[in-house]
Amino acid sequence: MKNNNIYKNVEIGENGEIGDYVIIGKPPKGKKDGELKTVIGDNAVIRSHTVIYAGNKIGDNCQTGHHVSIRENNDIGNNVSIGSGTDVEYEIKIEDEVRIHSQAFIPEYSILRKGCWIGPNVVLTNAKYPVSEGVKSRLNGPELKENVKVGANSTILPAVTIGKNTLIGAGSVVTKDVAENIIVAGNPAKKINDIDVVEYYKESLGEK
Repeated sequence: MKNNNIYKNVEIGENGEIGDYVIIGKPPKGKKDGELKTVIGDNAVIRSHTVIYAGNKIGDNCQTGHHVSIRENNDIGNNVSIGSGTDVEYEIKIEDEVRIHSQAFIPEYSILRKGCWIGPNVVLTNAKYPVSEGVKSRLNGPELKENVKVGANSTILPAVTIGKNTLIGAGSVVTKDVAENIIVAGNPAKKINDIDVVEYYKESLGEK
């Protein structure tokens, strides 16, 4: 049983595994079937009930969990994994080796640099005043630099930049920019240590 719906102008690479009830290339509002090209690289694993809108460019070795939604016009790199129940909105940049766990929310205009790790139930935001007049013209998602790790149930506020290698403790609320190579936690999140106190990070950074 497949019951997939693959729209026009969709290109899927070799060795892909497409689960049941998957939709790929769905045109967004105002676009016709096939008007936007959708490209998915080799060795994709797209699990059941995933919906991928038109206009996405997705690299090799992409994996989705079940019930994933990926909206239109995203640029997604190689070796990216997106967990079950996660919602990826539109106009997002996700670089290589990013791991997004289950039930996360990634809003429009977010940037996830290479090697980022997003824990379960993490929420990124892009609107400082969500119901204000003209809010759609002022959306500004966070930017997570290389190798940032965000613990479960954390919230990142709009336009925040998190420096490379930084660790965000579980349940944190990040309200302002965060420097690189540190650990922050709390609400609001504050520095609690440097990242080099964590043995795993020493190893990942090539230190002994």
